[in-house]
Amino acid sequence: MTSMKDIKQRIYNVNSTEQIIKAMDMIASTKLHKARAQLNGVRPICFELKKIADEIGALSAAESNQFYKEREVIKSSLYMVFTSDRGFSGGYNANIISKSHEHMNQGKNEKLIVIGSKGYHYFKNRNKNIIWKITDIPDTQVYYEAEDISKWILNLYLSGEVDEVFVCYTQFENVLSNTPVIERILPLPLSEVKNDDIYKKYEPDLDSFLEHIVPLYLHMYIFRAFSESHTSEHASRMVSMDAAGKNASDMINKLTRMYNRRRQTAITQEISEIVGSANILYKGGINE
Repeated sequence: MTSMKDIKQRIYNVNSTEQIIKAMDMIASTKLHKARAQLNGVRPICFELKKIADEIGALSAAESNQFYKEREVIKSSLYMVFTSDRGFSGGYNANIISKSHEHMNQGKNEKLIVIGSKGYHYFKNRNKNIIWKITDIPDTQVYYEAEDISKWILNLYLSGEVDEVFVCYTQFENVLSNTPVIERILPLPLSEVKNDDIYKKYEPDLDSFLEHIVPLYLHMYIFRAFSESHTSEHASRMVSMDAAGKNASDMINKLTRMYNRRRQTAITQEISEIVGSANILYKGGINE
């Protein structure tokens, strides 16, 4: 049977853990606020650039452009997978890793760029071809890191080292909901419905225009993927810490009730022993 001393020690340990959980919850909440503001800033830019890319995809001339032309996947497919560097974020890492791994196993000869130590260790243990590992990026450097990655990916694609590029990230919906997403960003999508009337918008010519707009689009897309993933990570961690805090409070209440029952039992037993001893002395006095 657990002693009162052991129960009291467990209450102290759980209470200490609860304080740590509350601190982690507050940190996650603060980071979520900043990440969400950044995400709300980059989403409109990225969506407008995507709108331009889709409009060009409706042109007949785009079919022969190097950024739109469909390729036979001969060499490899490049996957860029966003995970976190730290745990305590519920199913955030497991969901995107599982979906990415499943997509890669569809007969792909893949090369990987892995952001986050959780994804790196997972794919490394499964002998995947990781060509670039990126971990512990300061928030202030995310924009510039996204630019470097976009340039490197574009060089790999244009040189023929990879035939298609996928980005795997977690899309933020709200604090309680986020969705793992896998999107192909190169080659850019062609529209089945053609509309050549808008061709006059692009001067001096379509190819020159695309050489300037596509690098910007890739940069903003990857920056948005960073922002979506970071926001989802902090939201998942905040929800997990909130649930862990409630579990800790419930455990403290349960242990406190157990301690009080044991204490009441001990007091009742002491009173019974005192009353019993008094009765024995009283009866002994009468007999004398």
